[in-house]
Amino acid sequence: MQPTRSCLAIVLAAGEGTRMKSQRPKVLHEVGGRSLLGHALSAVAEAGAEAAVVVIGPDRSEVGREAQHWFPTTELAIQQERRGTAHAVLAARESLRRGYDDVIVAFGDTPLVLPETFAALRAGLAAGAAVVVLGFEAQDPTGYGRLIERNGELEAIVEHKDATEQQRAITLCNAGLMALSGARALEILEAIGDDNAQGEFYLTDAVAVARSHGLSATVLRAPESEVHGVNDRAQLAVAEAEFQRRKRLAVMAEGATLIAPETVFFSFDTQVGRDVLIEPNCFFGPGVSIADGAVIHAFSHFEGAEIGPAAMVGPFARLRPGTKLAEKAKAGNFVEIKAAEIGVGAKVNHLTYIGDASVGAAANIGAGTITCNYDGFLKSRTTIGAGAFIGSNSALVAPVTIGDGAYVGSGSVITNDVAPDALAIGRGQQVEKAGWAKRFREASLARKAAKKAAE
Repeated sequence: MQPTRSCLAIVLAAGEGTRMKSQRPKVLHEVGGRSLLGHALSAVAEAGAEAAVVVIGPDRSEVGREAQHWFPTTELAIQQERRGTAHAVLAARESLRRGYDDVIVAFGDTPLVLPETFAALRAGLAAGAAVVVLGFEAQDPTGYGRLIERNGELEAIVEHKDATEQQRAITLCNAGLMALSGARALEILEAIGDDNAQGEFYLTDAVAVARSHGLSATVLRAPESEVHGVNDRAQLAVAEAEFQRRKRLAVMAEGATLIAPETVFFSFDTQVGRDVLIEPNCFFGPGVSIADGAVIHAFSHFEGAEIGPAAMVGPFARLRPGTKLAEKAKAGNFVEIKAAEIGVGAKVNHLTYIGDASVGAAANIGAGTITCNYDGFLKSRTTIGAGAFIGSNSALVAPVTIGDGAYVGSGSVITNDVAPDALAIGRGQQVEKAGWAKRFREASLARKAAKKAAE
């Protein structure tokens, strides 16, 4: 059994992203409910990196906080001046000196690279290469650096503007990401010069330096869609589309049915069980799990919700954070639920808001019911017992408890606890005035006729 190789990931995240036209740093924009930086850090972690350095610009503490959310032991390095990608990597010089076996260089704005791809870069180092460059076959290679190979070795990376006509015909292009032998990384990086028109230190020169030192450089190929970078809003949308394509395929491969896959949007952590049916035009924000056999009807929106086995939701439902639907529970059309547990077989069928509440098994919540959970300052909780029946158009003013098996009459405003199996009615007494409607119509018509005659 081979010893485990140590790995350091260096993620470059100092770019301002001016083309995003945003106050938010580029790497904090999201794909599938997770930041671009979060995708990169999660991927390198899954590929076995036990340490990470995120290179950020000055006064970008929010990027540092995001990095440490996704990779808690992340160290931060500040690139005070922007003098090229190799210069950015060397901001992590102190970490490089610790002597890791493998060094991965990733970009915080390239969110679609798979953990398996980073692992394959590391495998290239384990096989003896000092530099492994990630490449792709470009449909249109214009503008990309070309990867020049010979006999399985990477000879050079030639920028488009410097390439000959013969080299420009090459479609194997540089994706920018690479892996370096930890034993040679500093030697290679510190030998990169700035003798170019921009006076910058380019990571691509690592190949030429490695070869000049008698070291091996190789290429790992990835699909073009995987190495897609994000520099503006249009490219962000392309990345989102690719993420959704992958996620939909994965969900269906695990046994769920999506009637119109292209209309369903998932987050990075959405969990979907087997024999789940999802109808068109549904959106799943972060923190959603759907158990086996659940049915999600069209035009429903979810975030931070747990949907139990054989539960039914929608159409036009909204489940907000803290919602838990138990087995065979139902949240029907135009229902909103927040921070509430809906018990086994309980029904919240339509036109209802349930917030900060517990609903017992087999309870029935009538149309138009509202749990009045907020008094303008504090949230309070409503408890509805098992088998309780809440009549339509009722308002339950929290804190309040409706006992097991209790009935609440339609149109009631309930401000006090209701005992188990009791009937509670909280509404004004009905009054009937015989003939009033006829007299009202006749008087109104007379006033209207008089007004018209006066005109």
